[in-house]
Amino acid sequence: MRIASWNVNGIRSAMRKGLPEFLRMGYDVVLLQEVKSDSVPLDLYSETGYEAYLNPSKRKGYSGTLTLTAVKPLSVSFGIGDPKFDDEGRVITMELDEYYVINAYFPNAQHGLTRLDYKLEFNREFEEFAQGLRRRKPLVIGGDFNVAHTELDIARPKDNVNNAGFTQAERDWMTHFLGLGYVDTFRMFYSDGGHYTWWSYRFNARSKNIGWRIDYLIVSEELRQRVKGAGILKDVVGSDHVPVWVEIER
Repeated sequence: MRIASWNVNGIRSAMRKGLPEFLRMGYDVVLLQEVKSDSVPLDLYSETGYEAYLNPSKRKGYSGTLTLTAVKPLSVSFGIGDPKFDDEGRVITMELDEYYVINAYFPNAQHGLTRLDYKLEFNREFEEFAQGLRRRKPLVIGGDFNVAHTELDIARPKDNVNNAGFTQAERDWMTHFLGLGYVDTFRMFYSDGGHYTWWSYRFNARSKNIGWRIDYLIVSEELRQRVKGAGILKDVVGSDHVPVWVEIER
């Protein structure tokens, strides 16, 4: 099972810039975040064989998630059960035979940390939601977590202390969550720094590789031995993020 996750920063823009080519790479499941749309582009259907499940934000042109799957799900559900988060279309859960696949777009704490409390509350409720599902089946969680977990995951850690996405509170929650028995699959194969999934559009950050690793594919510990590979598709264009992927033995 090959699963990819990508924050496309607007699906209609991504359809013009590289998303169709990416989808032809043949992943079994594709998790998209920040789609910023209340409908699925018709040409996406015409170019792929995926079933599509969209969870749009009630606010137009904002947030939203989309799960594309070539594998027939047992069920699909939307949200985590709290309208203040679910109204922003942040979570889609797909149940497969052996595990759940969760598509998650975590809030951004925002400049000035104006949404830090909101994000930390989302984190806590998401954790409770995930742990509830995990009592039934293992989990695969993919998405934009909007946090660089350690100093290895950000090009300029000293310059970003207390900035959104690198506050101690956000990083501590990520450490706590992984400590519950979840595995950052990328770190199973890469222990060094310099690997990023997001770059600012300013200052030629991408060409200089001044980035952040904030997009993850995480599995619950029960699936660790079935993870055969994971990585970052650093050359894919179409967004300020790039896709991440994991391969799980069937």
